[in-house]
Amino acid sequence: MTEQSKRPRVGLFVTCLVDLLRPSVGFAAVRLLEAAGCDVEVPSAQTCCGQPAYNAGDREDAKALALQTIAAFDGFDYVVAPSGSCAAVLKLHYPRLMAGDPDAERRARAFAERVYELTAFLSDVRRLERVPGAFAGRVAVHDACSGLRELGVKRQPRALLEKVAGLELVEMADAEGCCGFGGLFSIKYPGIANAIACMKTASITAADPALVVSGDLGCLLQIAGTLSRQGSPVACRHIAEVLAGETGAPAIARPPERERSEPR
Repeated sequence: MTEQSKRPRVGLFVTCLVDLLRPSVGFAAVRLLEAAGCDVEVPSAQTCCGQPAYNAGDREDAKALALQTIAAFDGFDYVVAPSGSCAAVLKLHYPRLMAGDPDAERRARAFAERVYELTAFLSDVRRLERVPGAFAGRVAVHDACSGLRELGVKRQPRALLEKVAGLELVEMADAEGCCGFGGLFSIKYPGIANAIACMKTASITAADPALVVSGDLGCLLQIAGTLSRQGSPVACRHIAEVLAGETGAPAIARPPERERSEPR
């Protein structure tokens, strides 16, 4: 039996933002993982990955959250997150956080080997050939910083979007540029964050897509909010929603009628 013919048991790490602000992303992720031949479960014991505490220097609370997460996902073949930011914390930063505690570090490293960002898992591990979604319009990708720079996620989302019926993939000039969110950064330095966001939206406007997608909801909230304040008709969605065809909910920060669903 090949790796692709097995039905791996996948634990979905939902993320705080998806759970609290955009649950449709979680449902879309489940649909995609099932389309890729996986048995998907969402452990009820999961909470925050600990990233806010970790970034703020509160290593004690971050470590406690990390150990709780590791325990919640014990026994799964893979742990998949629809967020490059959270996936990077789980995969790269948990082992660093446990340095000096040999047993905890061993557990963190074993856990990290099973962690993947959603599009990387679908493309690189499961080699998903067909996606359920369809979208008639121009779509641009924002490369979120953590997914791109820490996990190398760039090719995978584009390869999957090319499988979406009717979708025209366009590139913006600054696809790899930061959106200005940066979690706590945007709270500490709102002026700088807004200036960076405006540079990003200028690139989006120049590319003239109907829709911007990304693998990180934090980035999308930042971009969508800025576009909305600017009166832009460009909509924002998590890439999982488009790939899965879960586009019944309004686009982020947009009422349904503001989304341009047809190419011009």
